[in-house]
Amino acid sequence: MTIQGAVAPLALMDRAKRVAAIAAEHADQVDAEGRFPAEAVAAMRSERLLGIQIPTAQGGEGVSVLEIAEICTTLGKGCSAAAMVFAMHQIKVSSLVSHGSGAGWHEAFMSRVAGEQLLLGSATTEGGIGGNLRNSICAIEVDGDTCRLEKDATVISYGDQADAILITSRAHADAAPSDQVMTVFLKDQYTLDKTQTWDALGMRGTCSDGYVFKGEAPAQQILPRPFAEIAAQSMLAHAHILWSAVWYGIAADAFARAQAFVRAAARRSPEAMPPGALRVAEASSLLQGVKASIIAALTQYATAKGDEDKLSAMSFAVAMNNLKIASSQNILTIINHCMLICGILGYKNGTPYSLGRHLRDAHSAQLMISNDRILGNTSTMLLIHKQDTSLLA
Repeated sequence: MTIQGAVAPLALMDRAKRVAAIAAEHADQVDAEGRFPAEAVAAMRSERLLGIQIPTAQGGEGVSVLEIAEICTTLGKGCSAAAMVFAMHQIKVSSLVSHGSGAGWHEAFMSRVAGEQLLLGSATTEGGIGGNLRNSICAIEVDGDTCRLEKDATVISYGDQADAILITSRAHADAAPSDQVMTVFLKDQYTLDKTQTWDALGMRGTCSDGYVFKGEAPAQQILPRPFAEIAAQSMLAHAHILWSAVWYGIAADAFARAQAFVRAAARRSPEAMPPGALRVAEASSLLQGVKASIIAALTQYATAKGDEDKLSAMSFAVAMNNLKIASSQNILTIINHCMLICGILGYKNGTPYSLGRHLRDAHSAQLMISNDRILGNTSTMLLIHKQDTSLLA
């Protein structure tokens, strides 16, 4: 199964499939050792996937979010961690593309991302804010043409491997916690002092360690638009769509293993319906529902793209939040069904039907920006905004 509503260019998907094959080859080792999926990311660079979203004017391919989502799903079938690294990188690229165009330094940096296949990291979380990325304690200091920042970043996924980090802070020392900016710091412009080590249940290869970040760079590297606009108009949709596409890929691979298990059972006993056959049908229906939700969100984003009012509307935020909630919950149900279908061979490691890694990785979905926090934000918006419940809305 794929998520595509329109066919992605064949050459692009061929490149993605080659990366996915390499990612799958090393996925169990990446998970067991909790190490960065270096082979998969090297393949992404070799296939020049890291710069595909960059506009052609800056040396990229101008690939749409639909095509990027399709790649996330393809990679997710092979290695959850590699797919999530790719998705998080592309979320940061979307902020550059959407909010750095027209700014000389940022356009030149986009050319570097495409030309040098730079890997972008994110530092939006901070100690003391309870996981609310729309608030910051730290503030960037601008001194003439130079800016400086120190941040207690509790999570920077693949921080040691990133070539640059896009980091949030208050706009100045007297700014309110929600008055934020995002700044690009290149690897030679900051230091990372590790404070927490990522030893987690799943998504172990994302290496989401905690650090004290200290950076100094030219002030022109601060993105020209407030982070509130960046979050609402590019980051929200790209994060929830691309994360959901990764999670869909994990569930789709689990389903493929369960389907293969039932087919093998049917070949052994062709006179009887395999006991897991009904659950396969049910899992297929649930998987189709996740796919439909992602395609609906992609369609809604394509309609709103370029219209700041639509992108900033509460109805749009509610729709993207609902996608994240639904996909993160439903993939667990799907993979649990697949585990019941495959039985002990799904529960054990090292079999063609092993699903332990899929299940552990899928549990991260409800925690990547906590579903409880998202539901709380959504409930607040729904107190103000009447949701359109018509069938074609």
